[in-house]
Amino acid sequence: MTAAITADGIRQRYGDVQAVDGVSLTVETGEFYGILGPNGAGKTTTLEILEGIRKPDEGRIELLGMAPWPRNRDLLPRIGVQFQASAFFNKLTARETIRTFASFYGVGPKRADAMLERVGLTDSASVMTDKMSGGQAQRLSIACALAHDPELVFLDEPTTGLDPQARRNLWDLLRDINGEGRTVVLTTHYLDEAEILCDRVSVMDHGKVLKTGTPAALVREIDDTVRVSVESGQIGLGSVRELLAAAGAETASVEDDGATLAIATRAPAPVLSVLAEQGALRGLEVRGATLEDVFLQLTGREYRA
Repeated sequence: MTAAITADGIRQRYGDVQAVDGVSLTVETGEFYGILGPNGAGKTTTLEILEGIRKPDEGRIELLGMAPWPRNRDLLPRIGVQFQASAFFNKLTARETIRTFASFYGVGPKRADAMLERVGLTDSASVMTDKMSGGQAQRLSIACALAHDPELVFLDEPTTGLDPQARRNLWDLLRDINGEGRTVVLTTHYLDEAEILCDRVSVMDHGKVLKTGTPAALVREIDDTVRVSVESGQIGLGSVRELLAAAGAETASVEDDGATLAIATRAPAPVLSVLAEQGALRGLEVRGATLEDVFLQLTGREYRA
């Protein structure tokens, strides 16, 4: 089966900034693929190159077996693009907007209206686009990207700025889109989103792909501790350290911030046994490594604007 996307050694420079630096990746047909990275990692520029919106300085790209640049008219009807920020005509309703986008591909109003229903906007069909909530606007932008029934869909941070309920509702929609056989490429800096939705992810930083794999495989690769935590005040910090040492429990750290007693260990069983014997299990939480730990290990913990 032909890969939906093949990119080999793509580079893009803006003045002194190397925004994309030798990115290579392959996205299989029907895959839900995530591109992760902090602000300024090069995710959006990479996506724009893959979509054929931007010409790379170097590298080779194939989309559905064809080169996306120069703009390929045979390829355009087969891909759908949802940008990080969508600009709609303010004086059009949601229904008028989706019909306008659909008409660019020769798609009639009946199919356009059906797509509004598909994304849960039937009740908002008569709402002006400048009066829509953030979640409604994101759903409309995805509906516009899907109006012509593309095989391959690009989504650039589709849930940024949405409240938790709107994000999870949108996740259900994205799962359905992929479940219908479409290949989906998603950029996001929400690690829980990528862990839940994506078959595979690439972690980018400074224009480079640092790691690629399934979320579960990437998590297994890192040598990280399990964090056991309970509510503070059930057992003293000094006491718990003594009891853990007496039990032979290996710990990386034992800390109490006044709200939570947290114990980091690679062998949680003895730790849990000590806490249980002391009746100190209120608020118990045991957390292993997650994709967030992988992300932070690869890209660092410093704040980036």
